[in-house]
Amino acid sequence: MKRSSYLVLATACMLVAFSCQKGNQAEPQPKEKTEWISRTDTFEENYALEQMIVLSRHNIRSPLVSKNSVLTRLTNSTYQWFAWEGAPSSLTAKGERLENKMGTFFGEWLSKKDMLSQYGEDNYRFRFYANAKQRCQLTARTFADALLPGKNPRVEMNVQYDSMDPVFNPQITKITSSFTAKAQNEIQEMFGDLNAGIADGYSLIERVIDISGSPAYPDTTSFSQYPSQVGFSLNAEPFMTGGLKMACTVSDALSLQYYEEPDLKKAAFGKDLSFEDWTTIASVKEWYGDALFTAPSVAVNVAHPLLQVILDELQNDKRVFTLLCGHDSNIGSVLASLDAGIPELPGAIEQRTPIGGKLIIECFKGADGNNYADLLLVYAKAEQLRSESTLTYSNPPGGVKIKLNGLQANADGLYRLQDVEQRLSDAIRAYDEL
Repeated sequence: MKRSSYLVLATACMLVAFSCQKGNQAEPQPKEKTEWISRTDTFEENYALEQMIVLSRHNIRSPLVSKNSVLTRLTNSTYQWFAWEGAPSSLTAKGERLENKMGTFFGEWLSKKDMLSQYGEDNYRFRFYANAKQRCQLTARTFADALLPGKNPRVEMNVQYDSMDPVFNPQITKITSSFTAKAQNEIQEMFGDLNAGIADGYSLIERVIDISGSPAYPDTTSFSQYPSQVGFSLNAEPFMTGGLKMACTVSDALSLQYYEEPDLKKAAFGKDLSFEDWTTIASVKEWYGDALFTAPSVAVNVAHPLLQVILDELQNDKRVFTLLCGHDSNIGSVLASLDAGIPELPGAIEQRTPIGGKLIIECFKGADGNNYADLLLVYAKAEQLRSESTLTYSNPPGGVKIKLNGLQANADGLYRLQDVEQRLSDAIRAYDEL
């Protein structure tokens, strides 16, 4: 045999042997994914989650007013509203089930971050604190039990049940003539004519409820016939007069009916509405809430006690997880106080503070030794709410990053923790300067 043939045969044998040896080696297993929000490729290598603060809106409730109030007067007399269970403004059974699913998802999230193992019987590392209203207490209770099954963690209630805790009460606690003038100017600059700015929403709602066939017609032909105005009183929430207040009541009830009623056509009183139509309907109540609570001077006034609690929790180096459960006005005013930008919320009909939604501050320790923070808005998407989908990493809730205007994020999209704390301190100090 020629020498060249020997070389070919030897090379072939070596390749076969190498191939067999490689095939016998265990394939490297992919590292378990612990992030579900979109991050940079090296994020998990460079940052460790150490603390999470969650400001939550309660989950699905019944409307704030009974069916025999303004809803009945403004709706075609032949239409039937959803048969709500319980008293007005109460968390519904569906709302409770949905919050259980959200708490379970957070349990999966925090377990992957090895944070749940830090829960102790003294409950100091984990705090659950809610407004005393039924819908807030039950939301927090349900979330806590789903997050820590079998642990029965304490949910704080610091005032009489079903009353408003001052921490969560979005009330004006400092009022002067200069504050009122400044706040009204801010509202005018941000919203202009309150009715004109949401006219498309008015028109759609009036068509859905068939206002022309209602008991209020012809005295009331449109929401826009009543000029809308925001007012302020000491130790009370900002208030609204005019057509926007009426329209908000109907918008709120229709949005809740959309979540609870399985038949979409029935939820719309026989109309065929698109997802965009439902978003337009929900935008009316969000316009109302923004007009009341998000003007800069108003926001730092009504959010003042809550901002103090959030900063205290952020600076508590013993705390691992905090849930603060309140209302959409709480999330809206806190975001406005921090000069935060809210991006589009994919899959949500409520584009500002979705039902059951959660504003989250995550605190990370970087591989460089520095502390960082990220802000997220996490929410169940409309279809997840309607279908009561189980929330998991394979079917996660919606989640978007919140930008703080004027702050520079690093290459991984995180802010320096001290800058976020300073933003909170500035908002707290702004109250003293009102």
